[in-house]
Amino acid sequence: MPYFIYRISPQRFLTYINEFAHYGKARDAARQMRQEQIQDDLDTIKIIFAEDRSEAEILLKTSRERQPSEDD
Repeated sequence: MPYFIYRISPQRFLTYINEFAHYGKARDAARQMRQEQIQDDLDTIKIIFAEDRSEAEILLKTSRERQPSEDD
């Protein structure tokens, strides 16, 4: 399964950026994009592991409940 990179706006709009077969390449690309963001850019750059773009977008749009930690 590939790794997808998306840009997520504060309003939760998704913009597909790219996909990679290997995590290391996806991680490096996402780090580079984050470093190049201007200070006022509030978008988030995310990597998601999914079967295809459709599944990736569903996973990114699904809100997850916070898991309690040992400190809670």
